Amino acid sequence: MNFNQVLLIVNPISGDLDKKQIIQKARDYAKTNQITIHLFATTGEEDVKKIQDRLDSLKIERIIAIGGDGTINLVAKAIKSYGIPLGIIPAGSANGLATNYGIPESLEEQVKIAFGDAIFEMDLLNINDDICLHLSDLGINAELIQNYEESRFRGKFGYLLQSLPTLLTSEYPFEFEVETNFKKQQTSGVLLAIANANKYGTGANINPNGKMNDGKFEIIIYRKLDLAEIIKTIRNETDVNSDVVETFQAEEAKIICKTPVAFQIDGEFKGESSEVIISIMNEKLKVVVPAEFNSQALQA
Repeated sequence: MNFNQVLLIVNPISGDLDKKQIIQKARDYAKTNQITIHLFATTGEEDVKKIQDRLDSLKIERIIAIGGDGTINLVAKAIKSYGIPLGIIPAGSANGLATNYGIPESLEEQVKIAFGDAIFEMDLLNINDDICLHLSDLGINAELIQNYEESRFRGKFGYLLQSLPTLLTSEYPFEFEVETNFKKQQTSGVLLAIANANKYGTGANINPNGKMNDGKFEIIIYRKLDLAEIIKTIRNETDVNSDVVETFQAEEAKIICKTPVAFQIDGEFKGESSEVIISIMNEKLKVVVPAEFNSQALQA
């Protein structure tokens, strides 16, 4: 380790894990390795500016975020221009980015990785002037997230409880016009995903061939609810029926919806949208990952 000043950012209300235990594990690890910890707890009030003020006043060399995808997204907004590596200790209701990087469930391993030396520089997407790290979508999954956020049950159980009501009340299929730097088409579907990474937090691998550092993103259109074909994409099978699922790459894109459609970024419901504009940001985000992830990325 060639750093000794760490800003530990924690979202005290994300997920249902005991954050005090996680903070103490991080403090113990830092003390053993003669590293100074500075603690910052998010409040929902000007967190980006407050984090940047800390970075400007302290000689921070590593940032570690404790929380879910929403917390990681917030931290990324604050630090993307600083070039400081970000370690992740997943502790939210949804932990999609941690799932994509293969961060294990063991807290001790999570802490060790977050303080580690394996750095991966990932692309960042600009979607309607907002930042996206791994997955955004329009349609039935965003409706599920909206219903989940309005319910009182957290975690994967909360998502499960909202699945059937979402299916019963959704007004799919949705009409989309998709324009990229190389094609323009009219289409309809139950879900249109904008993917920088491979997996949702549930582990569903909807974008098996995507890479988070190739300067491109994937657009995935599920034209109808066909369980057999959806399972094929999750299993990374290549003979997916193109009448059900279509995937193509882009460097920039514009999506126009015939009527406003539920929209989410990194697991956070953003309301209903009629137009979505996507591009690759100039900045990269340095993420601390398991060493084996970097080895797999080099082989891919």
